Amino acid sequence: MLPRIHLTKLITLDRFIAMNITDTPVAILVRVSTQRQESERQISELKSYADSKGYRVVEILTETISGKADEGERHGLQRAEELARTGKIKKVLVHEVSRLARRNSITHRFVETLEEYGVSLYWHAQSIETLLPNGKTNPAARIMLALLAEMARNELEVLRARILSGLAEARRKGVVLGRRAGTTLPPKDLLKKHPDILRNLRSGQSIRHTAKITGKGFSTVCRVKAVLEKQGAN
Repeated sequence: MLPRIHLTKLITLDRFIAMNITDTPVAILVRVSTQRQESERQISELKSYADSKGYRVVEILTETISGKADEGERHGLQRAEELARTGKIKKVLVHEVSRLARRNSITHRFVETLEEYGVSLYWHAQSIETLLPNGKTNPAARIMLALLAEMARNELEVLRARILSGLAEARRKGVVLGRRAGTTLPPKDLLKKHPDILRNLRSGQSIRHTAKITGKGFSTVCRVKAVLEKQGAN
């Protein structure tokens, strides 16, 4: 007589896989270029993905900065690397490769750093990640990463070329560019209008970084900086 098998003790393949990925610590990395852009959609979709896989989100890293910024200004990337180095995460989730950077060197160096610590990068747009379940490099992901990183860089160059072309065409037609005469605010009103710029400059942020954090124009930040320096001199 065959022994009775208790079905409740059977573990299906799907359940076995789910049990082994449950509670995997991950970080979500989100970048937008200006404060006017919305990061909630990226976060929501990545959190839903993490929940579906049983991942545990350790930290959500949000950056408001241009994708062409220097590495030293990319606090989100630096924090992700720190979490990887200290063994607090096993994966970094991003919405798409362009959210890492629009400079190939930064993108590839970041991925290589993660892999040194055994941390995989997953990007949601193509549903692929850089490390295989056995911890080895995913060759298909490497090829796709190189292609998408180059596309992200090229998009930035195309956008810059279109802007310059548009400005040149406007000048050719006699359009006066820049601030209209008589619209410059008095120093006191300028500071009152831009408290976010004022706060960042007083905390020691550079003009360039302040412009990226606040989403304000570089020239506007320079004017606020000039007023601050003049007040300090007085």
